[in-house]
Amino acid sequence: MIWHQTFIELPPLPRGFNLVTNEILAQAPDLANCEVGLLNLFIQHTSASLAINENADPDVRGDLERHFNVMVPEYADYYEHTLEGPDDTTSHIKSVMIGSSLNIPVTRGHLALGTWQGIYLCEHRNRASGRRIVATLQGRW
Repeated sequence: MIWHQTFIELPPLPRGFNLVTNEILAQAPDLANCEVGLLNLFIQHTSASLAINENADPDVRGDLERHFNVMVPEYADYYEHTLEGPDDTTSHIKSVMIGSSLNIPVTRGHLALGTWQGIYLCEHRNRASGRRIVATLQGRW
């Protein structure tokens, strides 16, 4: 059993659901030599999250952003944590709802994602900095 861990740096991305599968694969641990395993991705931020969903039609990403903005509206009068702006508390709520980590099976050197699945960086801030993800690969070579 082999373990490998690396840090993936993503540049600042716009608010919304950003497809980042290729960026993750470009910086991920050595998947090519892994016969069977599991890749864990963990985002080290509290105002962004990770998800797996539709990788073909960008309308899905827009629909998700619009839905979350209705579900978790900015400027609600009951929010107290707003020091960094109206997207402060809402970004934390959305992050809790979606989650900070993913576990993706690795099969014969490739992520075992479905045909229409891709990895999203869900950016919940209006103006975010780059994001850092810890990628941990466990598997059999």
